[in-house]
Amino acid sequence: MAVTTRFAPSPTGRLHLGHAFSALAAHDFAADAGGHFLLRIEDIDPGRTREAFVEGIVEDLAWLGLTPYGPVVRQSGRLPLYAAALDRLKAAGLVYPCFCTRAAIAAEIAASAAAPHGPDGPLYPGTCRRLPADERARRMETEPHAWRLDVAAAMAATGPLVWSDGAHRAVPATPEIHGDVVLARKDAPTSYHLAVTIDDAAQGVTDIVRGEDLYAATHVHRLLQALLDLPSPVYHHHRLLTGPDGRRLAKRDGARSLAEMRAEGADPMALVAALRQAARSLPRAPAGDGATGAFDFEPASSGG
Repeated sequence: MAVTTRFAPSPTGRLHLGHAFSALAAHDFAADAGGHFLLRIEDIDPGRTREAFVEGIVEDLAWLGLTPYGPVVRQSGRLPLYAAALDRLKAAGLVYPCFCTRAAIAAEIAASAAAPHGPDGPLYPGTCRRLPADERARRMETEPHAWRLDVAAAMAATGPLVWSDGAHRAVPATPEIHGDVVLARKDAPTSYHLAVTIDDAAQGVTDIVRGEDLYAATHVHRLLQALLDLPSPVYHHHRLLTGPDGRRLAKRDGARSLAEMRAEGADPMALVAALRQAARSLPRAPAGDGATGAFDFEPASSGG
């Protein structure tokens, strides 16, 4: 089976250097193995997705010389597949409807003397997991609700799990650190966790090359793979780039976009070379340590 990687951005803004670093890492991993590099557009958030950003992603990758293999897959066209997977989990009794608003969850957490925390903050307290079946059924008829994975029940069904990292280590899966994650909600028919798990299997992705910030999410993905009888890829988590100020490159922090750099006359081949050099100079991050590496690039004109 050919080595297959993917770059899967959300079209909620223009790509920046952090995206370029991750896309290049996935591209080069596949190219070095004579495999395939795929592009997937994760456009399941209708409130934030913009077609202009989808076009920008394709344009930016072409500017960097990164050509995806095969057609570009868009998650918005695959919603029936995610619904079928969710139905399978419902039938197995491994998900439950959650009627809690964000405000109600925050209030319950605030009232707790020792609310447990996970990688993304306080964990959902399990309020709706404890509802009687008849109350669930009655409320589902009239109240909006999300669907949460009953992680304890799911882990009992699968038994102990491991996933493989880039150093060929068997990492014990500990999805309980996230609590009962949301797999679908009324304004988004699938979650990142469910969609990415389904898509990686459907596209034959053998190796996932992505940032260290998604290391913890792998535990949830491994559990979903086991529940849905899907293969588990090898995971390679790279360090994150920071700007000269030491801050992680991110859309929300106004990281300079590739489009802006192109407009300033940046040479894309020089940029790619600098990113590859940065990848070589950064030691591999220890498992889940959230490490970063500084990167600075001054655009040199490519002469048009």
